[in-house]
Amino acid sequence: MTALLFSLSIILFFSLAKGLHTPKSCDETERGSTLQVFHVNSPCSPFRSKTPLSWQDTVLQMQSNDKARLQYLSSLVAGRSIAPIASGRVVTQNPTYIVRAKIGTPAQTLLVAVDTSNDAAWFPCNGCVGCSSTTFDSAKSSTFKPLPCGSPQCNQVPNPNCGGTTCGFNLTYGSSSVAATLVKDNITLAADSIPNYTFGCVGKATGGSTPAQGLLGLGRGPLSLLSQTGSLYQSTFSYCLPSYKSVGFTGSLRLGPNSQPKRIKTTQLLKNPRRSSFYYVNLMAIRVGKRVVSIPPSAFAFDPNTGAGTVFDSGTVFSSLVKPAYTAVRDEFRRRMGKATFSSLGGFDTCYSVPITVPTITFMFSGMNVTLPQDNFIIRSSAGTTSCLAMAAAPEGNVNSVLNVIASFQQQNHRILIDVPNSKLGVARESCS
Repeated sequence: MTALLFSLSIILFFSLAKGLHTPKSCDETERGSTLQVFHVNSPCSPFRSKTPLSWQDTVLQMQSNDKARLQYLSSLVAGRSIAPIASGRVVTQNPTYIVRAKIGTPAQTLLVAVDTSNDAAWFPCNGCVGCSSTTFDSAKSSTFKPLPCGSPQCNQVPNPNCGGTTCGFNLTYGSSSVAATLVKDNITLAADSIPNYTFGCVGKATGGSTPAQGLLGLGRGPLSLLSQTGSLYQSTFSYCLPSYKSVGFTGSLRLGPNSQPKRIKTTQLLKNPRRSSFYYVNLMAIRVGKRVVSIPPSAFAFDPNTGAGTVFDSGTVFSSLVKPAYTAVRDEFRRRMGKATFSSLGGFDTCYSVPITVPTITFMFSGMNVTLPQDNFIIRSSAGTTSCLAMAAAPEGNVNSVLNVIASFQQQNHRILIDVPNSKLGVARESCS
């Protein structure tokens, strides 16, 4: 998912991405419990695109990736795995943001994807078939320990395989399949050393959506970072995702209750027993300009049985609303634009080729309103000649159609606070680029 373009020139972006200018912030020493967050296409990332795409092709690629991501998220809600089928190319829905994690003793550094909708961590290990060239060499770590089949953690992984003495498991991530062994080792995040951290040591990966150097799950399931570090971080963290148009492309991930914003608007977190890792909230209404759009309550209703409701997700780029909600918001947006002629671009059906003045959009949650700046709901071509409403309708005809997703484009340059003990999700404006 490479949501690369905003009002920033695409020429400038790819000059940066090719390494003509690497910000000093890439090598900053991380202190305390705060990690740097990088966009996968930032100058600090080895995963940045090396082949520039046109603006239109980039937007179409982002939308295709989001469609696969939404299908994957909904398969998790339904308690089953779905591998999207791509025609003529590999579908990749690699999470958009990465952080540094240091594994083992002595520490080996990996740039791992962060995913708020997944639990367990897993990293490619030495000798992995189908993995990238950068792997964790367990033989060089004095604190590495495989977990036996009888360990309690073995009952917490998907599809455990106890054909041998160690606990193996298989999982589906997007369009990829991963085979791993459950192990323990030290992990260091910023300045925090976490001993005996349980994660998957990947031995085989197939498909195109596996994060190259592994994944750190920020969900709230039994093997997640929050669950394994309860005494250290008290199941609390916040993140600020950088704007795609920023030069530095770095945000931050703060772990634990310390240094979190004291004054922040919050809404209640809801629990879905079928997918406890998801961060569900109660979205009640949407306002366009000063008008609350007429949307049937059923569009936002939380139902654990079907997975219906609204979630915050860091791995999806553009927010997706169930069709009745999106149609109502879109139609009111178009009405406010007067007689300006709109067109479509891929999954975006409300684009304008002339300079426009747009109304505000406000998400109205229980106890919290979030009014989005233009940079969070309008995507513009590099030349500024085309502007699109950067939201879409959830796909119809399957389980996707019931889930609203507040995605990273709408979250950027906001501090998102997750406070599990108090069942709160907070949002505050913050320039973190």
